[in-house]
Amino acid sequence: MSNEDPYDFIGVGLGPFNLSLACLAHPLPGVRSLFLEKKEAFGWHTGMLVDGTTLQNPFLADLVSMADPTSRFSYLNYCKQQGRIYSYYVRENFYLTRQEYDRYGKWAASQLPNVRYRQDVLDIHHDPALPGYVVTGVDTHTGTPFRYRARRLVLGIGSVPNLAACCDGERAPIHTSAYLANKHWLQQRRTITVVGSGQSGAEVYHDLLKDCETYGYALNWVTRSPRFFQMENAKLTLELISPAYSDHFYDLRDPVKARVLEDQRSIYNGINKTLIDQIYDLLDEKRHCAGVRTQLLTNLALTSMRFDDTKREYDLTFRHMDLGDQYRHAADGVVMATGYTHRVPPFVEGIRDRIRWDAQGRYQQARNYSVDIGGDEIFVQNAGFHSHGLTNPDLGMACHRNARLLHALTGVDHYRAEARTTFQDFAPRADSGFERIDALDATLALPAQPGVPQLTPVAG
Repeated sequence: MSNEDPYDFIGVGLGPFNLSLACLAHPLPGVRSLFLEKKEAFGWHTGMLVDGTTLQNPFLADLVSMADPTSRFSYLNYCKQQGRIYSYYVRENFYLTRQEYDRYGKWAASQLPNVRYRQDVLDIHHDPALPGYVVTGVDTHTGTPFRYRARRLVLGIGSVPNLAACCDGERAPIHTSAYLANKHWLQQRRTITVVGSGQSGAEVYHDLLKDCETYGYALNWVTRSPRFFQMENAKLTLELISPAYSDHFYDLRDPVKARVLEDQRSIYNGINKTLIDQIYDLLDEKRHCAGVRTQLLTNLALTSMRFDDTKREYDLTFRHMDLGDQYRHAADGVVMATGYTHRVPPFVEGIRDRIRWDAQGRYQQARNYSVDIGGDEIFVQNAGFHSHGLTNPDLGMACHRNARLLHALTGVDHYRAEARTTFQDFAPRADSGFERIDALDATLALPAQPGVPQLTPVAG
């Protein structure tokens, strides 16, 4: 096949969601797909592969099992091929470390013939003669241009670090996504301040706390949340991360969606109990070590930050969420644990007029994750937090979304989902014994419970 032979679809980017799609598409007869990745190889949050940190999803939330447990790309088959199936069985731990998930992803990606690395996509335009799209760019190693054609597209380039406007500039602080690359530099500082209290912030604080007396730095952990709160993971609560709830959420009105997402922050922005316990126990041990200087501060919202070239440190200003008081703080090492945000890549400009946009300039995703005007040509991975809810960035929902994508891309339902995926109903069914008597405006519904933490959503 030459580069001019059209693919059924091209995926741009190879994060875990598009990697899952590539694995599920690989065995389908007659389906021609190609995945283009700018990086040298698959890598998952490489800046946060801290020793001992784990995923928040059980191992069944791998690349394929929730759609096809018989797939050769499953995590259990990876263990078998590595000669580790019995050791994993004896280990009795459903939760993979981040490093293990990264190794598993690399293993799966290495077996896929439909993946090409070092491919920097620069432009996409529509070709009515196909009909379809022409994808062009260059090889990042050789500078050699490439040109591929496809009938459909799946954009999965991932998200970018979310930094407040006050953090802009040449001396922007370190984001958690680059933590490991800067860890040695950080540990040479006098004062390190971690801003943000989600899972990533907790992992960085815990990792730095272990060595604070060895290097002698003062360590602060600051959050605008009213507390350091545990991730909510009761079993009936976790049914909100399901295909059934995704369908329910999609049908809600936009103002209701925004309110519901605020109320659900403890599900997707908290810290797992194991890590909270480890931090508390370590703090209790460190209190007996001379010279350990650390403090945890809640209710402090960062309002400004600048780098003082003379003092070689950051000058930060915080506002107390309850008292309204302003506080100044100086630190020569700052780590921002403020999550991620989505961006529209430059190569989309060539097809902008074929895409639906909402009032905020975001992709307007259909239920099947398409964003093009026709609803069956351009699909986007993990950019529907506002439209599909907290199921959008969850690894455990990747297989379901990709099964729906493959149905839309090929016209065949290769991986059917169960008819019912939850015990609870999110609205009364016709035969429930609850008769609808009034179509009340949903925007007048009761507000969310008070005390919901105001954190930056972590997407991806």
